[in-house]
Formats: sequence, structure tokens, C-alpha cells
Amino acid sequence: MPFLKRIEKIFSPLVFPSSDDLLEAIQKLQAAETDAAPFVMNPENKPYGRKLIFKSDHVEILVMAWSQTLDCSPHDHGRSFGWVQVISGSSNHTLYKLQPGGLPVAVKKEIEKKGSLLNVGRGMIHKMGTYEKKPLITLHVYSPPISGMKVFDLEKCAACIVSEDCGAWWPDEQRQLLKTILLPPQHAKP
Repeated sequence: MPFLKRIEKIFSPLVFPSSDDLLEAIQKLQAAETDAAPFVMNPENKPYGRKLIFKSDHVEILVMAWSQTLDCSPHDHGRSFGWVQVISGSSNHTLYKLQPGGLPVAVKKEIEKKGSLLNVGRGMIHKMGTYEKKPLITLHVYSPPISGMKVFDLEKCAACIVSEDCGAWWPDEQRQLLKTILLPPQHAKP
């Protein structure tokens, strides 16, 4: 069965899914590199190219092809939660914890290899990027579809809320910058 038909069959019935429901669905999908390949978008000058391949009122699914030189910015997923599957390559993955005042500090770094499933909990702040400069492709499943994503710029001590069509980076286009938040500088150790 073609990939998009499998996605439709597995994810369309999900209404207000739990994290476990999404995990079960992504495992059932068994996405492979050949499934994702037709949806790979060149990242150009961004951390990744992103292609929305499925969206309902309750779930969205994206394929991301990562830059070999740029990591995304630390970010949350607004009011959404979900799972990320590493389809090909390996990813460096950094988890953050918010300090008083709202500035995130790195607390854990891991390497996620092909086949890894990363739980993206509601409110979790993280960043990803290519490890070993080999092509990285990931599949992202979120519920509800992402809105209100907060992206952090640690050097500027600022955060912003981005539009739904923006990725995890400070937007270049003014229309994608919905709100800017200045944060107090922090000097705490991770």
C-alpha cells in the first residue's frame, strides 16, 4: 500500500490521541527511507526542509530533511506533543530545562540513530541537528497540529512565537514572527 494511503488509514481514525496512541500508530506505519524520500525538501539556508504530508483536526505528520551544517534552535511545540522517528542518518539531540526567568539551559545531550523514536512531551524544549554530517531524515507526528511554537535565541536572551508554517528557527519573514519575548540573562550552570 502506498505510504500516504497507509498514513491515512492509520492516522485518520485518531481523535484526541494520547502519546501512547501516537506511538502505536507510528510503529504500525513502519516508515522507511524509501517512503519518506519523495517528500524530502532541500533545507537551503535553514536547519531543515519541512514537508507537511498529513493533517487532520487531531494529528499532523511532517517529513524533515536536515542541513548538514545547521542545528535548529531550542524550541517547544506549543500545546502539542508527539514522536519523532529517525528515518535515516543520526541526530544530535539536546534537551533543555527552563530556568527561573524563562531561559532554557541544556541538561542532556544524546545521539539518536536510525530507527530511534523520540518522545516529544508537551512543554518539552529541545533541539536537533545532523550528527556525523551524513544525511538525516526524520518523520514527525504531533497532536494536535502544532500552533504557538516557541523558539529560543539563547544569545539574544529572547524567544518568539512562530506561525504554523515556520520551523524551529528565528523567522526571516516578519509574518512568521507572531510574538517576541525578551528574557532576562541567566548565568546558571547546566
